[in-house]
Amino acid sequence: MNFIKNNLANAITLGNLFSGCVGAVHLISGDYQTTAICIILSLVLDFFDGFVARALKANSNLGTQLDSLADMVSFGLIPGLAMFKMLEPFGSEVLGLHLPLEIKYLGFLITLFSCLRLAIFNLDEDQKYYFKGLNTPSNTILIFGIYLLTTPYFPFENYAFDKNSTPVLILLVITILSSWLLISPIKMIAMKFKSMKLQDNYPKIALLIGAVLILIIFKTVGIPLIIIYYIIISLIFHKQLK
Repeated sequence: MNFIKNNLANAITLGNLFSGCVGAVHLISGDYQTTAICIILSLVLDFFDGFVARALKANSNLGTQLDSLADMVSFGLIPGLAMFKMLEPFGSEVLGLHLPLEIKYLGFLITLFSCLRLAIFNLDEDQKYYFKGLNTPSNTILIFGIYLLTTPYFPFENYAFDKNSTPVLILLVITILSSWLLISPIKMIAMKFKSMKLQDNYPKIALLIGAVLILIIFKTVGIPLIIIYYIIISLIFHKQLK
């Protein structure tokens, strides 16, 4: 029984990794529907592995390392691949200039900075009740949410548009901004409760209410908008994050 207790959270983390692997393979083949399901599953498993570890008092250094390694695939490789797919139609030309490398490979900057962000997080002991920089799951929701808006799949078809009409410079700016946010010093809200006092949780309450309203009003378009709102709310309440 001790073996199960000590390794249940790790098994859940490995489930996150497996889901991320499956999602990445399907994204490469263009099956973004399955990838979306895999991302949702990875998000759920990423939440519950920590919850289970704390509940069973089975926290360990192994679990910490496994969590980051799993996140590297589910929330590091997948957003990089999503940007890769969005940049793919543009070849190697930007503003009439022919680059020695196809532009799509620049999408993996997100993957590189996700790796850097996870390594920094593992070494930073201050980020218990807040994040420093945009966390990788949120960044994945942002990038993949933008990617979904470029696809014709129902129920997103009302917002779909031709990828070839997407300004490449906008995608490159998003790539650079996303990469910077991952390692930025900006304090971001973490959904961990330091206390049950109402005044200590105003940022989380504002985030949850706003996120629900955005999804109700904007539906699919609201997926990346939620992350933008999350960043704005974090900036507004940054003095309370400690």
